[in-house]
Amino acid sequence: MMAKLVTEKKIRIKVPEGKKKDRIDIFLANSVENATRSRIQKLIKANCVIVNEKIVKPNYLVCPNDLIELTIPTSPRPEETEPEDIPLDIIYEDDYLLVVNKPAGMVAHPSLGNYSGTLVNALLHYTKKLSALNEPGRPGIVHRIDKETSGLLLIAKDEWTHAQLAKQFYHHTIDREYWAVCWGLFKNKKGEITGNIVRSTKDRKIFTVSATEGRHAHTFYEVIEEFEFASLLKLKLKTGRTHQIRVHMSHIKHPIFGDPTYGGRKIVYGSDLPKMKARVENLLEIMKRQALHAKTLGFIHPHTKEKILLNSELPEDFKLLLKKLRSCT
Repeated sequence: MMAKLVTEKKIRIKVPEGKKKDRIDIFLANSVENATRSRIQKLIKANCVIVNEKIVKPNYLVCPNDLIELTIPTSPRPEETEPEDIPLDIIYEDDYLLVVNKPAGMVAHPSLGNYSGTLVNALLHYTKKLSALNEPGRPGIVHRIDKETSGLLLIAKDEWTHAQLAKQFYHHTIDREYWAVCWGLFKNKKGEITGNIVRSTKDRKIFTVSATEGRHAHTFYEVIEEFEFASLLKLKLKTGRTHQIRVHMSHIKHPIFGDPTYGGRKIVYGSDLPKMKARVENLLEIMKRQALHAKTLGFIHPHTKEKILLNSELPEDFKLLLKKLRSCT
């Protein structure tokens, strides 16, 4: 295979007089056109950011008159990410962005073990207009949801639009509402969950709540409907951490029904009653994944400045699960 041609873009910035101390990742995300904080952090960790001729960490606080040198590697779209004719459920589209209703089982972008059949493969077949702001392999992807979570995803067609949308996510001004079926009945029908989320020391693929480590996470929930041994909730994210809803619900002993990673496939109620156990096993056979759907997405359009609020239908497995649960009450 022919080696990829990698080029570099160099940017030099002198921190102005009177600038208050700020983390360098935040400062550069706000100072460099089309930059996002996550992209800047990756560049810092790759030693591509130098301050006063010294390598720094993402939490370095910039000071007036600091001389920052930023090196941005650039490369063409990777040849191994092939366009694939995969149907897309497009909820909204214009010249600058589109919103798709991702089915459960589809990965957002190619990664180890998932080099085809991803949303990116489908997008590359659908359009040639996709933002290249991310590292290669993730064109247009502004945010992600888990492979087995269904629902709305926002895609940017150009770098400026992408950067503006990313800033809305960073400032938590994006409206996101998820629907989930969780184990158990809730004493408080409305509430919030806070707790830092960190990778598990026992299994690096999963996350857990920590009182002292990790990143702050904040989730709001409200019970919509109750069943015999489960509840339908709507949830809103104040922050957007990996697996946040799944980890938080498991943490408060109400795991998402069907979630194989965070306790949602363990029969919590009626395991000692054969008839009840058989009923729950039938429901778990219907819902082979976590019963979690990104139902609503709202944002300010970067170009028109109007509020866009989009809603999606629940997928068939989710609707069938609710039908069966209602028939049990």
